[in-house]
Amino acid sequence: MAKILALDTSTDACSVALHIDGESHEIFKVVARKHTHELLPMVQELLAQAQLSVAQLDAIAFGRGPGSFAGIRIATGVAQGLAFAADLGVIPISSLAALAQGYYREKNTELSNEQWAELEIVTAFDARMNELYWGSYCIKEGTAQLVLDERVGGPDHLLLNDNHNKYIGVGSGFNYLDSMNKSTVEQLTLIESARHPHSQDIVAIAHTEFLLGNMVDAAAAQPVYLRNQVTWKKKDQQ
Repeated sequence: MAKILALDTSTDACSVALHIDGESHEIFKVVARKHTHELLPMVQELLAQAQLSVAQLDAIAFGRGPGSFAGIRIATGVAQGLAFAADLGVIPISSLAALAQGYYREKNTELSNEQWAELEIVTAFDARMNELYWGSYCIKEGTAQLVLDERVGGPDHLLLNDNHNKYIGVGSGFNYLDSMNKSTVEQLTLIESARHPHSQDIVAIAHTEFLLGNMVDAAAAQPVYLRNQVTWKKKDQQ
């Protein structure tokens, strides 16, 4: 079985998870602006508990964003450094997808497979500057899969598919309900804003990607900011 280490520092939370033989173990802390001090000791603690070295891992996964600019750079840099030193592949995972996966992890026994098939999990982070990062996901075979491309924009730009699915809003972006379109708010059947991405959910998605062979070299593992990508597109269009 694959042994995968996962890191996430995309929000105020800092977490590390280790997937071994189908089981995951996680250390999770909410430590705003202390990620650089906490992350490596958490990695060392988790590996020591499992009596493993980095060289004994099969891959390293990390929350590649979107999220805090500083935070996702920290996770990217640590993942690259560990992977490069041990000659391991890297698996970048969306922090928005991790939020959706976390909701499924906690609620999966409450719904049937048919009910999950009719549900979309819309995840959103506060992106500062009166904007949000968001994406929409469905659950297929126990894994969060993208339905709508991840985007950045004002709360009033968050629009949902008109496909008669049920929608759950997850993440801090839904603290801006008052600024969202009335039609969007009316489509949401439930909102859970007090949630952070967890590395145990990153490693769950990463395990599926590992089995499919979807890894990159350490040097090719890059953060995803979304805001920079949108700015670049606008310049190209001018």
